[in-house]
Amino acid sequence: MSEVIKSTVAEFNITYTQFLDESGKPSQDLPSIAKDFDKLIKLYRFMVFLRAFDTKAINLQRTGKLGTYAAILGQEAVGTVIGELMQKEDILAPAYREYGIQLQRGMKIQDILNFWGGDERGNNFANPHDFSMCVPIASQCLHAAGAAKAVQIRKEKRVVVAVCGDGATSEGDFYEAMNVAGTWKLPLVFIVCNNQWAISVPRHVQSAAGTLAQKAIAAGIPSEQVDGNDVIAMHEVVEQALDRARNGDGPYVIEAITYRLHDHTTADDATRYRSQEEVDQAWQREPIKRIHNYLVANNKWNDDLETKLQEEMKAHVAEELEGYFNMPKPKATDMFEHMYETLPDALLEQYEIVSQG
Repeated sequence: MSEVIKSTVAEFNITYTQFLDESGKPSQDLPSIAKDFDKLIKLYRFMVFLRAFDTKAINLQRTGKLGTYAAILGQEAVGTVIGELMQKEDILAPAYREYGIQLQRGMKIQDILNFWGGDERGNNFANPHDFSMCVPIASQCLHAAGAAKAVQIRKEKRVVVAVCGDGATSEGDFYEAMNVAGTWKLPLVFIVCNNQWAISVPRHVQSAAGTLAQKAIAAGIPSEQVDGNDVIAMHEVVEQALDRARNGDGPYVIEAITYRLHDHTTADDATRYRSQEEVDQAWQREPIKRIHNYLVANNKWNDDLETKLQEEMKAHVAEELEGYFNMPKPKATDMFEHMYETLPDALLEQYEIVSQG
């Protein structure tokens, strides 16, 4: 039997970008953003603000003043950079941990807490180009594809950004959205925030793929990995992807490698499924300390500035919380709003019952 000759018809590779190592030292030649210290300090300040807010939100839940809450501890760099680079007219399709992007695009802390506090009307977005706040797993990716198609039809120079977690990449919605985005060359950037855990399911159990970024290959979409705890690397990769999509070169997939340092939500106990040793190791890679060390090493930050910043951000969060505590409690009838232009008869009957009492 003769030997079968097979030829290679396609080859692919997935790149990984990191500029600052775990200690904040350069791991390769740095891009221009690394010398824009005004920008880096702005990003750092916002990340510190996010952590102060996150800490306070957890404390509110623990004392019965807030419903179940999903912390962003350890993932601050991903959202901060995306929010900084998106233009006002761009469209955001978020998952449920994108507080940083949402706050940068016009939401207030009280809006986010209002959602987790039980008022899930989802009509609090200040930016009219963003989707209402919801708790999606991957469905927002399909919504983003639809919005991107509308942008394309109108020939608008805008980008749609869909953010999802590593667990969402196992959902059919994610694959379907990528397939249509690749086929139609939509102005859509998918950013997978790979925090290593889909609730209690670790990354290596979720998928046999070597990377989550390579899932884009079958859809004909270029993709790459980036260190999601490295602000400089995130800025470089996300900026290029957004520029690419905005200029008509089609979709892109970014897998941002980070880690969920807190429980999945405040209703979860992560000690039941992951070791403290793993979490301790992840703390060594966290993003705020990394950029802090880089700024200090370049004489752009010091202990006095840090003390002042911590006090400033705690005061800012406290001031925002006053707005949340002073918000009127939602009415029971609010659950019927923003679902139908005209309520169907079955819901109309329920609405009348609830409104009477």
